[in-house]
Amino acid sequence: ARRPFSRLRNDTYFYPSRRRTTLIDTKTHDFVTRETGLPPQAVLNTLKLLAEGSTVPFIARYRKERTQGLDEMAIAAIGHALQRFETLEARKKTILAALRESGAWTIELERRILASFDPAELEDIYLPFRKKRKTRADLARERGLEPLARMILDHKTGDLQRASAPFLNKEVPNLASALEGARDILAEWFSEDLEVRRILRHALEQGGVVVSSPTKQEGADREKYRDYFSFSEKASKIPSHRYLAIRRGEEAGFLRVRIDLPEKDIVLNRLQRRFIKYDGVCAAQIRLATADGFDRLLYPSLENEYRGILKQRTDDEAIKVFSENLRQLLMAAPLGEVATLAVDPGFRTGCKVAVMDPQGQLKAHDTIYPHPPQREADKAASRLVELAARYRVGALAIGDGTAGRETLEWARGITFPHPVEIYLVSESGASIYSASDTAREEFPELDLTFRGSVSIGRRLMDPLAELVKIDPKSIGVGQYQHDVHQGRLREALEETTLFTVNKVGVQVNTASPHLLTHVAGIGPALARSIAEYRRQHGPFRSRAELRKVPRLGEKAFEQSAGFLRIRDGAHPLDNTAVHPERYALVERMAASLKVGVHDLPGNAALLEQVDWKSFLSEEVGWPTLNDIRQALENPGIDPRGKARSFSFAGNIREIGDLYRGMVLPGIVSNITNFGAFVNIGIKEDGLVHISNMADHFIRHPSEVLQLHQEVQVTVLDIDKTRKRIDLSLKGLV
Repeated sequence: ARRPFSRLRNDTYFYPSRRRTTLIDTKTHDFVTRETGLPPQAVLNTLKLLAEGSTVPFIARYRKERTQGLDEMAIAAIGHALQRFETLEARKKTILAALRESGAWTIELERRILASFDPAELEDIYLPFRKKRKTRADLARERGLEPLARMILDHKTGDLQRASAPFLNKEVPNLASALEGARDILAEWFSEDLEVRRILRHALEQGGVVVSSPTKQEGADREKYRDYFSFSEKASKIPSHRYLAIRRGEEAGFLRVRIDLPEKDIVLNRLQRRFIKYDGVCAAQIRLATADGFDRLLYPSLENEYRGILKQRTDDEAIKVFSENLRQLLMAAPLGEVATLAVDPGFRTGCKVAVMDPQGQLKAHDTIYPHPPQREADKAASRLVELAARYRVGALAIGDGTAGRETLEWARGITFPHPVEIYLVSESGASIYSASDTAREEFPELDLTFRGSVSIGRRLMDPLAELVKIDPKSIGVGQYQHDVHQGRLREALEETTLFTVNKVGVQVNTASPHLLTHVAGIGPALARSIAEYRRQHGPFRSRAELRKVPRLGEKAFEQSAGFLRIRDGAHPLDNTAVHPERYALVERMAASLKVGVHDLPGNAALLEQVDWKSFLSEEVGWPTLNDIRQALENPGIDPRGKARSFSFAGNIREIGDLYRGMVLPGIVSNITNFGAFVNIGIKEDGLVHISNMADHFIRHPSEVLQLHQEVQVTVLDIDKTRKRIDLSLKGLV
């Protein structure tokens, strides 16, 4: 079974290719349909496919008729909802078992538990029966004061002195102590009442306010949080990045954070009216008890719960931004199969050079010293020319880290014996890869400094194939990625990687085991088996040959074959997105035109002559036929396009070279909810705030920008002390 790819709120996982054991009954189906809001029949068919062990990418691409065309995200949402249902059902069983063990079980209680499909409501039902530390109410019950509390709650006495008399003893010596104990019980009943908790939850959701203030703690980072020393904002409106920043300040010890309820008195009065039937001595005691229960028990409990909900909500927003940025990064245009010379720049330790052949195999490596303190620029240039000539290099990839800009300018002055395109490549995460187990496995004898050069070169040739080897959190395209739930972030990024890899497709004869791991239905063990089979038997000659790989059964073949490509394969469709299960259908199409299957791919004129309607059937509808036609029209075409070279402004080397009003070329390096960061060719990236992105209102930067997009920006302001650069895109995007 594949590892999980999407972690849920309840810290359980959804496995996209594991055979489900849940019975898809009416209750399950109704819950998932209600949770997702998707068409009932599409939900039912998707649940069946997941139960059969089908993966999300396979269902989305090759079972559109059964799902009514649902995309990956909708299908994944169904899987997530199914997991929530299973987790909820398991929790119900646990609660019922605990109730039976404690002797608190009743038929009515079980009925209420089984009828609940709200996790918060379920826990509220169980709350009065949960094992907890001894409370003030427990102590009062032990002293026999529960009947008095019930009498007060029911307004059954007008004389508290007389009503309390039977309960006085050594432990309850007087009226005051009797009433105090009764109020403790009333306060607990009040705080555990389902309707009371529901009303307060709603009030917090609608009117809760995040308030932060400074603590007395001193430290070097204290000034970072000055904006939040006297801060308040409605919780339902606070942006993800702002709440995560406040949480970071709180965890660092510089901020004190709480959720206030401005209409607290109004809410409390409303809650008290549920228990007070009319004025009198009992009503006065109930008011005291409920006020105490609200402040001491109820509000702290639900404030903490709501803070958890708010954290989860802001985490989800931040994870969504990170996932979209990662998707765009993985979809970056590749250079393709071009011999590449990669340079990992450096000053004192020199520039590490690696040469890769068109298939990405390392052919040579060396160290050159074009910069101070050695200053061997001529010798270094001669070495690059020599390597470029020997290996027929077509591209020069230069990392954009330390000394990157200087190395780029120096390299542009070299005269190569043949045309060589020069690219500045992001090296974020290259050092992480260099020290990883994957890098050591690929290059056990190579120094880790040269592994970084290889990664930079391969990242230009095929960003997707190289970036899947690196922990996405190390690539630097998120916001507050270290502050969000790490498990959920990891699984969301794995989900994004899975969807993207299968959208692009993988050349099985050149793909690394790490890339193959992300193909639907494969996983680590099968990926290693495929690579080992390829090593022993040479390149795969057809998709059908995949069946010979040890442990790759029919289900794995069904799930993966459509996403694995074989260039110049035995069958003309092996390098297309047409699934082998539809080869016979395409052969019938070719026969109807009296041509061979090999004549169809890329032949728009022939494809126009196909009577597509005649090939409709119960299993094959228009969605599948349209996909087949698209695959045949563009066989082997990479949906990512092709990489292009880019030049920064030649006269800008550091922040001191900037001035207000200057217009510069740049590349979008990161996108957040509040804006986008743009690399303008110096150490510091500039920030384009969302308010400076367009002349019209936009809700999110992604409406006008994409990661790695080339843009023209205007410098609005420069803060040299804080090393901050404010940019604008208005009128220039």
